[in-house]
Amino acid sequence: MGDERMVIEWDAARASNRENWEDRVPLHEKAYGIEELDEPDQLSSVVRTDLEALEPFLPGGVVAGLDVCHLQCHIGTDTASLARAGARVTGVDFSAAALASAAGLAKRLGLDATWVETDVLDARAAVDGDFDLVYTSIGTINWLPDLDRWAAQVAGLLRPGGTLYIRDGHPVLYALDEHADGLRLRYPYFTTGQAQVWDEESTYAGEGTVAHARTYQWAHPLSDIINSLLGADLRILRVDEGTTLPWKFSPRMVEVPGGFAWPESERDLVPCTYTIVARKP
Repeated sequence: MGDERMVIEWDAARASNRENWEDRVPLHEKAYGIEELDEPDQLSSVVRTDLEALEPFLPGGVVAGLDVCHLQCHIGTDTASLARAGARVTGVDFSAAALASAAGLAKRLGLDATWVETDVLDARAAVDGDFDLVYTSIGTINWLPDLDRWAAQVAGLLRPGGTLYIRDGHPVLYALDEHADGLRLRYPYFTTGQAQVWDEESTYAGEGTVAHARTYQWAHPLSDIINSLLGADLRILRVDEGTTLPWKFSPRMVEVPGGFAWPESERDLVPCTYTIVARKP
């Protein structure tokens, strides 16, 4: 459930996480509503939300025509959506099965994309070229133990004047007990040096179970996230916090326009997401 914590070498944690994410691919292919992208003008709900927040900070106010590197792209629904919005996209993920699914989706939709299989913490060495935008969104850096190394990859991938955009689950949200009757803290908010150990056969989307249930995640307070970017010499342009999520974190959450949220009486008590826009000088 995540109550167990341990120190584990990154290679071992990464291998276990990759097995789990490989197993998720067929489940998420069914659960993500991929068929909605068959509509020629349709974008994923995640990208629609993100472009609204991001595009005011982009040259010309649009993502179209930009070179975009999507880190931790999974099965490519958001990467394909960025391509459909007019970007030249490179999707990066450590799962071969996910990238095969992403490539198949892009081909079916008639969209051009480059796919790179690598650990995100080695992305700069594995990905050719540099980019106007590095994009990562929802459920990403909690899988990484070293934010300074992550931020260095982001900075290395960006060309001068390039932009980072990240939206993710808020660290306060991840500290809550998702099964409690109310808002109750259960998991660490601050970095402890230990991984949280999870043994869950189900995933956050769809039905079915995975064969490799064990995963490892790391807590990162908002201050560590921001300071990692500042330490990589990126300039913070905007920080926002939101009250809705694109997935149902807790059974107590209710469906609202744009995703899921806590019951209305609790909605102003805790953030669900944060968004950061940063720029490389």
